[in-house]
Amino acid sequence: MPERYTLDGFRNAAAMSTSLQEKTEKQRDMLAQWAFDTRPILGRFHIWLEDVETEWTRGRPDPNKPSDMSFVPGGLERQLALTCAVTALGTRLFGRYGEGEGLDKAGINAVKKDADAISAYAMSEGLWYLTRHLPENHAIMVCLGEGLMPKAGETEEMGSNPNLGFGRVYARPEVAKYLDGKVLKLLNDPAYGWNGFYRDIQKAGITVWGAAIDTLENTSRFALGREEGTMTILHVFDQPLHILRPYEGYMGALTLPKEVEEQAAAEAILIDYRTPRRLVLKAIQATYPGIKPENIHVWTLGGSSRVKRLSGLWKEWQDVGVHLVEKGWKLPDGGEIFTESGTYSPTHSIGTWEDENGETHLFLCDGYAASAEALQAASLAPILGLHTSLSVFTSKFSLPYDKERKVMLLDPESDDFHRKLSELIGEDVDQETCEHYREMIAEAADAGINLEKATLNADDFFPEKKWGVLALGSYMGYDPYTATEGVVKVAQDTYRVTVRLVSRKVAKLVTLTLRLMEGEEESRTIFQPLLTRFLAGEDFRDRPVKISDSGRIRNELQTLCAEALEFPTRDNMQVHFDRIPDSIFSPSKRDRLKELLIWYKERHPVWFSWLEVV
Repeated sequence: MPERYTLDGFRNAAAMSTSLQEKTEKQRDMLAQWAFDTRPILGRFHIWLEDVETEWTRGRPDPNKPSDMSFVPGGLERQLALTCAVTALGTRLFGRYGEGEGLDKAGINAVKKDADAISAYAMSEGLWYLTRHLPENHAIMVCLGEGLMPKAGETEEMGSNPNLGFGRVYARPEVAKYLDGKVLKLLNDPAYGWNGFYRDIQKAGITVWGAAIDTLENTSRFALGREEGTMTILHVFDQPLHILRPYEGYMGALTLPKEVEEQAAAEAILIDYRTPRRLVLKAIQATYPGIKPENIHVWTLGGSSRVKRLSGLWKEWQDVGVHLVEKGWKLPDGGEIFTESGTYSPTHSIGTWEDENGETHLFLCDGYAASAEALQAASLAPILGLHTSLSVFTSKFSLPYDKERKVMLLDPESDDFHRKLSELIGEDVDQETCEHYREMIAEAADAGINLEKATLNADDFFPEKKWGVLALGSYMGYDPYTATEGVVKVAQDTYRVTVRLVSRKVAKLVTLTLRLMEGEEESRTIFQPLLTRFLAGEDFRDRPVKISDSGRIRNELQTLCAEALEFPTRDNMQVHFDRIPDSIFSPSKRDRLKELLIWYKERHPVWFSWLEVV
């Protein structure tokens, strides 16, 4: 029989454990509290919580005046942390880690999609199960996610990866149904904009916590078996982001210590993404007198796919003698840097230090990032004492960075758009290219991205300029920027997983020791999406159908093939199979998916009344 999670049962089990007997009463109480608070998620994934360790890394609550570290109550905070940890653990164990090594581009992409499917499914399930502990009038709504579009070096026919994107609502049923209706109205009614949406949820007395999610950061490195940098990132905000529909793009991002921006302002120098880098250097040297240009270390994305976009930026820094961080360069604590991906974690390393000769060094980040990563890093900035300036980019990689930001400021509806675009690019563009740029600008504007400002910061994404955040990251592999370990096996079916939690008040590391109660092979099924199991060969006809299958399949379709879905009404989902490219599902898998959906619809028409196969 599986072990049941109750507070009394856990304490009884704890009393019989020699290792627990050796712990202090405070440690035993903390473990019991974690097990009690997180029991829905532990039970869902058949995991036993063996141990919890907490290390405060910035600030520390007064033990005589206990308080939550953010706007998220302590019990929910623990559930969010466990959700991140379980996502990292399940992805590392069952996401085909390293199986892309030696494969061609299509093979690597298939591994990436399988890994993203595991991570998105685990995160989604964790969020769903913790919603039973949300206050009755609260909801978590995903506003930005990773995976909607191919990244640099990938081709468009590769399609999107499984992801958690805009409009996914996690709340008690009544609240979720209400919000789903409002989200569908945002998507389908051009006259219903952000103001109407925000007014309606406030009038209904509903508190929406927005979320920006990247369930698997550095997917390519994960697929190739690169240990460093693979992680799960979840940022929860005390209000929804000003986003109106699914969106993923790119944003230029310059992040450096806040004191540099303040010193520049005192000398009448504006520091934002448009500032010539020689002036940024001047502000840095005014802030840290005597710092040598070669001791300023600028991290940017690298690689051949970024040459057209970033070579001008690289040259700006190199022309003033600044060091561009290269692959293999080491931070003071010995962490070895990579630059082909991963724009989030380097934010944690921004700052100064002194070497053995007493010389001051500065590490900062420049270049660009995908939109969710950019917003996540920008929301870390005020917490870490940093300044981030963003600039919206296109999703093409054919223009230099300084032209990218200018293109997105053009009016796509103006009569002279073609002429202005051609002048900016430096050559007469054909009609197809013109329309493509027009669509990219319109897509960002329709999603609520502010294109009227030349540069943005995190405040521009929130309806209230004062906002709170709880930033969580759990590590699948070693993180060189924070010297944090990844998933570590400590015994049979038992693993140690680390989660970093950061808020405006404090920051801490939580290390959870988790045991797979059903063993690794049985747990593989537990972490697999139902549709993934069916597409891999499991016969859906032989499996007893449960009413919960309806919700699971609806949820998984939104994760696995979002671009193929339409929602004409709140209670209706259309699946357009002609919109699913071969890169997402092979023709045979696509046919099998259509077959099983039709089978469910015909056999259980009431449970699947929401489904329409087109």
